[in-house]
Formats: sequence, C-alpha cells, structure tokens
Amino acid sequence: MGFDEMDVDTIWMNGEFLDWDDANIHVLSHGLHYGTGIFEGVRCYDTENGPAIFRWDEHLQRFYDSTKPYDMEIPYEPSELTEATLELLRRQNLESCYIRPIAYYGYDSLGVSPGDCPTDVAIAAWPWGAYLGEDALENGIEVMVSSWRKHASSQIPTNAKTTGLYVNSLLAGEEARRNGYAEAIVLNKEGNVAEGPGENIFLVRDETIYTPGLSQSILDGITRDTVIKLARERGYEVDDSAVISRGELHTADELFFTGSAAEVTPIRQVDNVQIGDGSRGPVTEELQSAFFDLVERRTDDHEEWFDYI
Repeated sequence: MGFDEMDVDTIWMNGEFLDWDDANIHVLSHGLHYGTGIFEGVRCYDTENGPAIFRWDEHLQRFYDSTKPYDMEIPYEPSELTEATLELLRRQNLESCYIRPIAYYGYDSLGVSPGDCPTDVAIAAWPWGAYLGEDALENGIEVMVSSWRKHASSQIPTNAKTTGLYVNSLLAGEEARRNGYAEAIVLNKEGNVAEGPGENIFLVRDETIYTPGLSQSILDGITRDTVIKLARERGYEVDDSAVISRGELHTADELFFTGSAAEVTPIRQVDNVQIGDGSRGPVTEELQSAFFDLVERRTDDHEEWFDYI
C-alpha cells in the first residue's frame, strides 16, 4: 500500500505540523547527497488499554545516541519530540501505526563536511501491518545468505542507525527478492552471521537461544533486547554474544528475525535448505506469542515500556 492510499495527512517537521505533501526538502540538502541522517522505527500498538507506543524512551535514546559519531546536534529536547509524536498520532487518529523520526543535515553547502548545514528533524507516522506479510508471522519466510557483506564497525559505526548505511541493506534485500526469497541474511567481514537487512537474527538449538553479539557488526536492536528478556523470563538460556557461522544456519532447530518492523518472524528455509520441520518452531511460537501478548497488553508485564496516547 502506497502512502497516497493511506489515511495520513500530517508530518511534524522542524517544529511545525505540515500537510503531508508540503513536508519537503531542498534538492541540495546534505543528507540527500551523502546519507548524513539518522532515524528510528517505532511501533504504536492498539492495545486493550488504548493506543500505546512501545519502548519509545529506548528508541528516542538511540536516536540521540546515533547523532554522536556525526557531530550532529538535534535542536529539540527529547520531551519536545515526545510531545510532537503524541500530538501527531492524536491529530491523525492513529491507533496502530509505525512512527519514523528522522534527523539529517539539511541545505546550506555541499562540501563533504556539513559545515553550517542545519540539522533538520521530522516525524511521520502511518498504518503499517506485518513488514514481511501477515502469512510470514505464522508460516515463516524463505531467505538467502546474501553475497553482500555487512560493513565493520571499524569502517562505519554499526551502533548508529544511519540513513546512508541502509544502501547495504537495500543491496542485500533486493538481491534476495530477485532470487525469489522474502529476505536476506548478511554475513560480516569475517564471514560469520551478522543480521538481516533490517532485522536481528536468532538461532535455536536444543532449546538454547543464540543471537550474534554486538561485536559481530550488528545494530543493537530494541526488539532484540525485548525478546532476550522475554526468553530469559521464561527460563531459556540465551547467548546474546554468539558467533554463528554460515553453516550453523542450516543445522539450526529454529531461526527467526526480530525488529520493530519485522516484530518476530520465523524463518523456515535458508538457501533452499529447510530449517527444522519447515514451519514455525515451538520456541519461536512461544516467544512470538509472548511478544504479541506484551505489546497488545494482554499482560501487565513491563508496563514501563509503554507510552499511551
């Protein structure tokens, strides 16, 4: 579904609420030419207690932290962005939606150094269902290991959610889709498993859960952190600093992706090799159910993770 098919009409931009079609940038904006922007992806769920943003504080903290490698200063306090986001959702009567805050170097000059370019900030929100499809949540997806490698943190910071870095994700994801797969898995420069183009990855073997550590050139995902906590609360042993080889993917009992967009998505096949019995595994199903029970507030656990509209 394209934006023009959605019932959304407002974007917050540089302190103002603008009509959707008027939220534009100059063609010579620094961020457009050099990828010098940072962003977040956050979900608001229509819970049993009313619409609520999930782990907004953690997303907002990462948003500000992502500016640090680029000497970028956001000209708004976190409280201002929080109120702008809440008001944006209220104005559009959004209940279940995806929220995209972005900050980028704007228009002033076009040297590689941003110089006096302003830091522009915008927040948009729109309805967005299952990122990889509703069927994927139940039946899982088929993925391939991409020929493209994830950049190392010694090359570009991997702990910052930077707009330009997602060219790497685009290359991997589109390669997979051209070859008939729903998504890709990206290896790091050492040839070990890093993550998906926009997801973290988990492997289950003998009911122990493994996920690549931060040293493996991954983004420190907030949904990743959520699932680790949910798994440990249910008695699972979780190795969150694992080094996973490519070959271990094929012999896993279960694999699944996590992410704000992907939520908890099972992987049923890698490179035409069936994973487990080729369907959503029992550990994945338990954690997926726990996740959706949590975010839709069918449980009182972790109330501190929710900001109600």
